[in-house]
Amino acid sequence: MSVLQIDLGDRSYLIVIKSGYLQEIGKDLQEKKIGNRYGVVADDHVAAIYGNEFMAMLRSAGIAAELLTFPRGEASKSLQTIGELAGRLARLGFDRKDALIGFGGGVTGDLTGFLASAYMRGIPFVQVPTTLLAQVDSSVGGKTGVDIPEGKNLVGAFYQPQGVYIDIALLKTLPQEELLGGLAEVIKYGVIQDPDFFKFLCDNRRRILQLDEEVIAKTVYTCCRIKADVVSRDEREGGIRRILNYGHTVGHAVEGASDYTIIHGLAVAIGMAAAAKLAMLAGYLKPEAAKKIIDLLVAYGMPVDIPKNLDRDRMKKYLLTDKKTVGGKVHYVLPTEIGKTCIVADLDEKLVEQVLG
Repeated sequence: MSVLQIDLGDRSYLIVIKSGYLQEIGKDLQEKKIGNRYGVVADDHVAAIYGNEFMAMLRSAGIAAELLTFPRGEASKSLQTIGELAGRLARLGFDRKDALIGFGGGVTGDLTGFLASAYMRGIPFVQVPTTLLAQVDSSVGGKTGVDIPEGKNLVGAFYQPQGVYIDIALLKTLPQEELLGGLAEVIKYGVIQDPDFFKFLCDNRRRILQLDEEVIAKTVYTCCRIKADVVSRDEREGGIRRILNYGHTVGHAVEGASDYTIIHGLAVAIGMAAAAKLAMLAGYLKPEAAKKIIDLLVAYGMPVDIPKNLDRDRMKKYLLTDKKTVGGKVHYVLPTEIGKTCIVADLDEKLVEQVLG
C-alpha cells in the first residue's frame, strides 16, 4: 500500500493506493466518520459491474448508503444531471451530516464533486476512481464541474474530497480505449515535470499495456505524487498548477468539435502532440524533443493528428471559450524540453492555424 498527502491545511487529505483495496474502503469510512450515511454516485455501467459488490461491502462495514446512478458518458456531465441527482438526494432526506462517494471515472468524479459542493451549500465527499484517467488525474486536486454547450468544464468549483481510495485491480476491467485515454494523462506528467518518469514510460511500455501490477502501481503513485506536489503549491490554478493543462487546450476543442465522440484522454493525446508541434514551430522546443513526445504517444497506440472531419472554425470557438483564455488570449502550455514547460499567451495565429490544419 502507498499513501500520499495533499497538503492544503485544514483541507488536507490522503490518497491511498493498493491493489484489492475496494473491500477495505468501508472500514476506513467507518473509522473516519465522514458522513452519517453516503450517496454512492456511479454511472449505469460501473453500477452494473461493481454496484452490488460495493454496496454489500459498505453494508458489511455497518455503513448506510444509497446508490444513485446516471447514464454513462460525457453527455451526462451536465447541469441537468446535477439537478436530477440533487433532487434524488433531497427526496431521500440527505442532509449536511451526510456525504457522497464518487465511484467511477472522470465524469463521475467531476459530477460528484460539484454536486457535493452545491448540495446544502456543501457536504463532504470521497473519490473511488475506477479508471486509469481518474486514478492518476481527475480524482486528485479538487477540480469539479460540468460541461455546457459553449465549452467543457465551464461551470464548476474547486472543492476538495475528504480522501481518494485507489484500487489498481479495478483497471483489469477497463476497455482498451479507456486504458489508452488514461495513459495519455500519464505521459503528460512525464512531459511537464519528470524526465526520468518519461524514460520509465518509454522503457516499460509493454508491461504497462499489459497492466503488470508492479509497474502500474509505480505509474499511478508517480502521477499522484507529482499532482499532489503541484496542487499543494497551487490549489486554485493561479500559477504552477496550470502546467497540468498541457494538451488540454487543443484537446478540449477536439472533444467539443467531435461532439464528445472522441474520449477525453485520447483528445488530450492529440492536444499534447499539437502543443509539441506549436512549441517547436514557435522556437520553444527542439525538433528532436517534439519527436520524442509524439513518438511515445504513437508507441502507446494513441492518435496524434486532429481528425480532418472536425470543423476547424468550431474548434477555434472552443479555444476562445476555454477556461485558460484570458482577455481574449488563449493560454497554451508548451513544453520547452522533456520535463519542463512554459505558459504562452501570444502565439502567432498563423502557427495555430498551421497546427490545426
